[in-house]
Amino acid sequence: MNIVVCVSGGGTNLQAIIDGIRNGKISNTKITGVICNNAGAYALTRAKEAGIDGICISPKDYSDRDEFNRAFLDKMKELNPDLIVLAGFLVTIPREMVETFRNRIINIHPSLIPSFCGVGYYGLKVHEAALARGVKVTGATVHFVDEGTDTGPIIAQKAVEVLPGDTPKILQQRVMEQAEWIILPQAIDMIASGQITVTDGIVQK
Repeated sequence: MNIVVCVSGGGTNLQAIIDGIRNGKISNTKITGVICNNAGAYALTRAKEAGIDGICISPKDYSDRDEFNRAFLDKMKELNPDLIVLAGFLVTIPREMVETFRNRIINIHPSLIPSFCGVGYYGLKVHEAALARGVKVTGATVHFVDEGTDTGPIIAQKAVEVLPGDTPKILQQRVMEQAEWIILPQAIDMIASGQITVTDGIVQK
């Protein structure tokens, strides 16, 4: 299975995927490209060091969002992945891309959906909201991408305890280590080995 990973920042989830392929936790899978919307992102360095093509496509380089969306979709069609993995990608996926790659785009979100998700909930904002609400348990979710924001069929979730004295950054790190870096490689492996399908918007395992 060929995958393209889309990232915006440091690429820690990208690294978890690279490591998972290397150590055999993700089978039958090759990363054929990394797309990033930020030319200075460390994720592109991770890709280069792993011998993977890193491609920067930024909305800033196009006259408007429609032109960017077309360029983004054209590049994705050229790469022709079996699966697109959004691993901390802070760009809205064009509707046409969702339609073209229906049930072939997955996303990792740093909460237990449906909590702390949707428009405006990304990065540290998710953990700030969880702490402000006083929840005792948070976690991460891997889901298929549909036309909504964090609304697609859920593949996997893992809970993480919220501890006294947690700051958003401390909680973010724990969620990554104890949930994101575990369930994202697992989900990719399950898809690659044909263990997951989607029927009528519901994940079948």
